[in-house]
Amino acid sequence: MSEPTARGSDHVQSLARGLAVIRAFNASRPELTLSEVARETNLTRAAARRFLHTLVDLGYVRTDGRLFALTPRILELGYAYLSSLSLPEVAQPHLERLVAEVQESASVALLDDVDVVYVARVATSRIMRVTINIGTRFPAHATSMGRVLLAGLAPGDLDAYLERVELRPFTQHTVTSEPTLRGELDRVRNQGWAYVDQELEEGLRSIAAPIRNSGGRVVAAVNMSSHASRTSLESARRDLLPQLLAAAARIEADLIAMSTAEAGPALSR
Repeated sequence: MSEPTARGSDHVQSLARGLAVIRAFNASRPELTLSEVARETNLTRAAARRFLHTLVDLGYVRTDGRLFALTPRILELGYAYLSSLSLPEVAQPHLERLVAEVQESASVALLDDVDVVYVARVATSRIMRVTINIGTRFPAHATSMGRVLLAGLAPGDLDAYLERVELRPFTQHTVTSEPTLRGELDRVRNQGWAYVDQELEEGLRSIAAPIRNSGGRVVAAVNMSSHASRTSLESARRDLLPQLLAAAARIEADLIAMSTAEAGPALSR
């Protein structure tokens, strides 16, 4: 691991070398000898020994006398950054990747009372009459993300939602019957995703998947929208669903990593 030579006058070389020692460990090299750390960081054995034992003293590295490895306390170093991230910031790069893969618009939304609220979005083209921005709200019962979020509610919370919502039609396809909606939500709950065909707007089809927290609770939804002229249920299931589920899993993994990092400082003491 070579170090850049051109540095400003404020550059602290010892700090840079200490960080290089930490970065020498990874998933394929979780344990290293002193000689291996020195080789990976281009440090002398004496310098590598000083940095390693300093990290041992601080609790970031453990050793059995021959092999060195990072400890869970190393999570403290990333905690401040991770804890400052919001769901939109976590989701945005995954939406960008998803849209690049399938060339359809993608969004993330939360449930707020009887509506879904968009918190992240990457659009490829405008396929709705209404422009969607961050903060746009749509009735949950007529949207794929809404179906996913409603399916994730506890039974009592779903009952309360159905007591206060007006299941009004937006197109001739909109589900407006409570028993029918309950049946749709059962289907979503069982299959793990939702597909809505022109219920919010004629010509608009969308497919959505849940985003869960570390406890398995549905906290958000991610979807892809397409014009009905180019997407059927069969093509959505074949061409969009696998990538959508993969994106949801990546967002979930990042959210779980954030919660793990948040617990890390307490667990490592």
